[in-house]
Amino acid sequence: MKREEALAIVRTQLKEQRYIHTLGVMETAIELAKLYGADVQKAELAAIFHDYAKFRTKEEMKRIIIEQHMPQDLLAYSPELWHAPVGAYLVQTEVGIQDEDILQAIRYHTSGRPNMTLLEKIVYIADYIEPNRSFPGVDEVRVLAREHLDRALFRALQNTIQFLMDKREPIYPDTFHTYNDIAKKLKEVSS
Repeated sequence: MKREEALAIVRTQLKEQRYIHTLGVMETAIELAKLYGADVQKAELAAIFHDYAKFRTKEEMKRIIIEQHMPQDLLAYSPELWHAPVGAYLVQTEVGIQDEDILQAIRYHTSGRPNMTLLEKIVYIADYIEPNRSFPGVDEVRVLAREHLDRALFRALQNTIQFLMDKREPIYPDTFHTYNDIAKKLKEVSS
């Protein structure tokens, strides 16, 4: 699928600010894919569609999670997490993208998961650092993303976990598992 076609499809699903965010994620994902030797077209498409389900109703997302036998524990956590796995499902069923690498990158762009692929890491980080984002810690992750992708991912996960802890929000287990996985890998590399 060509970029213009993908963007036209996504534009119908997103509010203007989220579309601008998506363009930033796309450009950042392309840049990171080139830097780290990932498939640029897959990074581009995964980034374009990463928030495809962002503005679906909670009721629709909940129904899809239940009907499609997605992890039911998702329902006990913030609905902000739901659009990622629901988005992967809808991109597959409504848009027709069948590439599992792209779908997985969409599916895990909010929670992460242990043993993330290069493409999954790129989309996660691109979503976190795209140029329109402005929050404490983002500039450090931007610098790290151009030096060492796993260190950038580790810092982004630290920041996310700390942010949720400060708000006294529950943290989805996959996020903790991703943090632990990257921490172990970074420790092995430095040993």
